[in-house]
Amino acid sequence: MDRATIETYTSGAASYAAEWAKQPAPDDLYAHLTQYFRPHGQTVDIGCGSGRDVAWLNAHGYPTGGYDASEGLIAQAACQYPDYTFGLAALPELGGVPRGSFDNVLCETVVMHLPVAQIGPACRRLVELLKPKGVLYLSWRVTEGSSARDVAGRLYSAFAPSLAVDALEGTTIALREDAVNQSSGKRVQRIVAIRS
Repeated sequence: MDRATIETYTSGAASYAAEWAKQPAPDDLYAHLTQYFRPHGQTVDIGCGSGRDVAWLNAHGYPTGGYDASEGLIAQAACQYPDYTFGLAALPELGGVPRGSFDNVLCETVVMHLPVAQIGPACRRLVELLKPKGVLYLSWRVTEGSSARDVAGRLYSAFAPSLAVDALEGTTIALREDAVNQSSGKRVQRIVAIRS
């Protein structure tokens, strides 16, 4: 993960958590999860931020824990949702997150914060988390032109969707779309991949 991006999220964790709480619910995301995720399956949210989606998944029958690279965001999630499990782990390695253990993996608008060279390895690692027939929901915010940092210092990498798709070996692509995220209003790429 990009170190400056992690530091930005950690130092501003309370502000980011408050900002995300004010956004409209991501009903488009939740509709896809309801359609594709395995019901009652062990689920993990990679890049869980302040824990909003972990809470939604648990409330809708998907036993879910969350991991994030930012200590500050993990602290926000644990404070806001004390009944759920959160841990510290960063893409692409995801040290401590067990392979082959999950029916469902969510990675919502995270991989664009990685340097381009790490995106393929990160996507391969996400697939490794899945059990056979497990489902990966992967999305990222689209950056036009060249990779850039926002005013806060967060990295937004620009890359072709094929970089992620080609790394999802051993899966069948069930959904691939270019859309506007209902919660953030930003353009995103979405992929649902099912492990063989």
